[in-house]
Amino acid sequence: MVPVSLRKDDSAGGNHVGVILANLHTDENDPEKRLIRIHEGMQAAKDRYAHMSPEEILNYTALTLAPAAFHLLTGMAPAWQTFNVVISNVPGPDGTRYWNGARLEGMYPVSIAMDRLALNMTLTSYNDQVEFGLIGCRRTLPSLQRMLEYLDDSLNELEIAAGL
Repeated sequence: MVPVSLRKDDSAGGNHVGVILANLHTDENDPEKRLIRIHEGMQAAKDRYAHMSPEEILNYTALTLAPAAFHLLTGMAPAWQTFNVVISNVPGPDGTRYWNGARLEGMYPVSIAMDRLALNMTLTSYNDQVEFGLIGCRRTLPSLQRMLEYLDDSLNELEIAAGL
């Protein structure tokens, strides 16, 4: 599940968020093909939303996630689990920041842990960097530290595929 901002202006008050159910194509071994397939799926969802008003998107999201909401609230319908991973991107400041004269080296996001979710991965940008924050279920992901290693390996694979 990927939350997406529905904001169409510069206002800062409150959240206005819809949801995209994204397929991570974990069945695809080739990192470049996997990234292309993920991108195509995300683009198709964004194109669908482009033709809707924010209210229509919220209604569509509510309808799409009704089974997941029922399961998350009650735990009574495990076959209805719509997603088990949340991935979000929170844009951060472009330039270097300081606090009491000390240069801020990095920003590491901490997101919301939710019952019945295996992993919440939040990315934030800061000073031309992307930082990752992972929150995981201890039973489902007993060695969350390994996820960081896998993430690092996957990013290296993508850089090689991109010729960087």
